[in-house]
Amino acid sequence: MFPQVGEVVSGGVQHGAMARRTAGTAGGRGTTTVRGARRPELRLPPLEPCADGGALEPDGDYDALDFREADLTGQDGAGARFMDCALTGCALDEASLPRARLLDTRLTGVRGVGTNLAEATLRDVELLDARLGGTQLHGAVLERVLIRGGKIDYLNLRRSRLKDVVFESCVLVEPDFGGARLERVEFVDCALKDADLSAATLTDVDLRGAAPLELARGVDRLAGAVITPAQLLDLAPVLAAELGVRVVGQG
Repeated sequence: MFPQVGEVVSGGVQHGAMARRTAGTAGGRGTTTVRGARRPELRLPPLEPCADGGALEPDGDYDALDFREADLTGQDGAGARFMDCALTGCALDEASLPRARLLDTRLTGVRGVGTNLAEATLRDVELLDARLGGTQLHGAVLERVLIRGGKIDYLNLRRSRLKDVVFESCVLVEPDFGGARLERVEFVDCALKDADLSAATLTDVDLRGAAPLELARGVDRLAGAVITPAQLLDLAPVLAAELGVRVVGQG
């Protein structure tokens, strides 16, 4: 028998009144509850303006610095560490920051195409009103991260680990979560367009605030997520295709 609206779907995908009643309580894959994400509590100390126009160096160490309107285009900051920093209005086109560590840091109004943050660590980070395209975060670790506002195209999060991450009031176009592990991840008033969840693992992922919710691949990986009845209906065609069900009108 198929589940009725308001029931819990087997495999951990929830929808309807049950999901609303249990949001924010303990739970995980295969349960009837979803735990909410912990947001970063960011309190920056007094910051010093960054010297040299914000020039980066490989393995550089940056503490309590204010990068304001800095042009970081094409710069090499591989393995750099940013602690208690603010980056405001910076250009990040083709900036090379693989294995960088961003800790207790706020990025506001940053923009750029092709920023490389592969295998980076982002912990207690706020990314606000960003305009980014083709950002490479594959193999990265994101913990207690808030991404609010702005638009990010072709975000590569393949094989990354996301824990306590919130996407809020932003537009994500063709984000790639292939092989990623998502735990306590929320989408709040967020557009999720043609997302790839292939081989991803979801635990306590709240998709109810995603509108639209569009999955290009990986609909079979939704176990561990919570959705609304309306989203379930919207996903019906891709679910039917995944199951090999032909839907034919009776006339």
